[in-house]
Amino acid sequence: MKNLRIGNKGFTLVELLIVIIIIAVLAAIAIPKFANSSLRSKESALRGNLRLTRDAIDLFKADTGAYPAVTADLAVTTAPANGIDSTGTSKAIVAADWRGPYLQAVPLDPTDAGALGYTITGANTGKLAAHNTGTATDGTLYSTW
Repeated sequence: MKNLRIGNKGFTLVELLIVIIIIAVLAAIAIPKFANSSLRSKESALRGNLRLTRDAIDLFKADTGAYPAVTADLAVTTAPANGIDSTGTSKAIVAADWRGPYLQAVPLDPTDAGALGYTITGANTGKLAAHNTGTATDGTLYSTW
């Protein structure tokens, strides 16, 4: 006949502590991997927004021979009166050359909700940059994107 214990159906305190320690170690490994996932997704969206807006600026320039005077000119439904040439000087835009709108709406910098930086003077005319001037999660400056 087998010796059955009726009162020992649960886990011991040591077994429970071991399971809790294992869960804590797994959590300590996993949580840092996902802690900055929100920021990384915003940075990814920023890279996409910069690429999209730069492409729109290039199309605008190819069609009209000038850079947009402001980024909002990329989303207007009629040709703007003036653009900016490569020296930063105002240049009239011929409406027949304009094939916009080039964007439905000008995107913002998702990392800080600011407007993308757009230069219309000097050697950097037509250049677009992130609004955020900080450092990305990969260690690069947003301004270098």
